[in-house]
Amino acid sequence: MRILHTADWHFGRTLEGRSRLEEQAAFVDELVEVVEREAIDLVLLAGDVYDSVNPPASAEQLFYEALSRLADGGRRTVAVIAGNHDQPERIAAASPLAERSGIRLAGLPMAAPLDIGIARTGEKAMIAALPYPSESRLRELLSDDADEAKLRSAYSERVGRLMRAMAEHFRNDTVNLAMSHIYVLGGVETDSERPIQVGGAYTINPAALQIGAQYTALGHLHRPQRVHGDETVRYSGSPLAYSFSESGQAKSVVVFDAEPGMAVSPREILLRSGRPVVRWKAKNGMAEVFGWLDEGRDARAWIDLEIAMTDLITTEQIQQLRKLHDGLLHIRPIYPDMEGCAESEASVRERLPVEELFRRFYTRQTGGAEPDAETVALFMELIAEHEEPSAGAVRDDDNESRSHGAEADNGEATA
Repeated sequence: MRILHTADWHFGRTLEGRSRLEEQAAFVDELVEVVEREAIDLVLLAGDVYDSVNPPASAEQLFYEALSRLADGGRRTVAVIAGNHDQPERIAAASPLAERSGIRLAGLPMAAPLDIGIARTGEKAMIAALPYPSESRLRELLSDDADEAKLRSAYSERVGRLMRAMAEHFRNDTVNLAMSHIYVLGGVETDSERPIQVGGAYTINPAALQIGAQYTALGHLHRPQRVHGDETVRYSGSPLAYSFSESGQAKSVVVFDAEPGMAVSPREILLRSGRPVVRWKAKNGMAEVFGWLDEGRDARAWIDLEIAMTDLITTEQIQQLRKLHDGLLHIRPIYPDMEGCAESEASVRERLPVEELFRRFYTRQTGGAEPDAETVALFMELIAEHEEPSAGAVRDDDNESRSHGAEADNGEATA
């Protein structure tokens, strides 16, 4: 059988308020072309279908259209697990209808692997599929000790037990696979993966994944990469660049042939859809920027522009630049007296109260808007409700609080 691995679609995500839906739809078109051209039998989608637990209707529609086109009336099987951005029950809700078309949807961690038959070859795939396994989704407290090392060990051991239990169903006459949405130690993050762990507690030791699978399909990290150089344990990465920290990254999916008992040789297929994200540093001022625009540099890109200025940049100049290129998202003037201030800025930030940090974060994220008093008050209430001093700084992207063990919308701001 021939298998394709993809992950981290993040349908519904924007970039500084700009919709990415058109680019995401283009990715779906390209992915359908790839699975048809490569004669794919099984598509693995390793989590983060959506960017939030409550995605817009347009994102849901695009996802279901993608599933329908990929499955092609049951001719091809698609297996999907929930990621940390997804609401598990939302992902699994369509299962009764989806399974009739060869689509398998898994929202919460489960005890048994996915058992999938491939009509074209007559082979069977066993997938040890583990959707994002937070404590609340596992419905258990992994440890009552706040020590980070103990938390990490307990979490990694629990994930390892789940994976090994599913691997007990592997057979010599089946293609044996693993799939999960987790952060494996040693993986390289980018800014667009909003952190999910308490310190480093929600991380997995690579040994937990050594269960005899011929290939392990991972989601969560947006940079395509192998885990500790292992060709068969991979993050496929996101199909689009979702932050400027991903500037210059090539996006891809992974394809490989598999048969029972045989080693696999994965290969990457580069994607061409999606606008690139780039950083411009214009050390010679406005004239240099206009020169780049005249030559059509990065015409399709989203651009983060840093421009050296001796005079104050005017609103008219900013508007003129944006008219010449609709992808200019950030325009940051750098003045001579600002050079060398980065370290002092960081030290000043450390002394600021949380309320002021939130105000600055809100203004930066909205392109200049000021939060009203009600929004600030609501943020401070959320901080008070979820603050856990003994556990250190909480970095939980979808609000899966250790103390509450319940899931909430992941729309909070992390200043």
